[in-house]
Amino acid sequence: MRIEDYFLQIQKVIESCFVTQLSNVTYDKRGTHEGFIRGKLQFVDSSTLHWREFVDVEITVEPLMYVYQYMDSSGRIVFRYDNTGHHKNLNLSTYPHHKHEGCNNNVVPSVTKDLADVLKEIELLVKY
Repeated sequence: MRIEDYFLQIQKVIESCFVTQLSNVTYDKRGTHEGFIRGKLQFVDSSTLHWREFVDVEITVEPLMYVYQYMDSSGRIVFRYDNTGHHKNLNLSTYPHHKHEGCNNNVVPSVTKDLADVLKEIELLVKY
């Protein structure tokens, strides 16, 4: 797959999310198969998702780096998924993939996430 094809997939995922109100996404091609995406989505209840992905799509979609941070309309963190290796001391079974839950920053194991997964979770939380 070419990175441009993946960029189109991301745009379709955003367009299919029925609670998205506004989107601001930048796509940065880093090679034939690698790219960086940065985005902010605002939902109908004024909650927001800020995210970044650095992916390699040569064979399969491989997230080299990702962060998906969802915040309520007051700017409080509801959850954040990422694969940053900063919680090695917690011995998470899915390290480095993990989820931060709520403002108390409770860190729990998590499988690798992508934008489609995160938007499905948000659709269940958004009040419209």
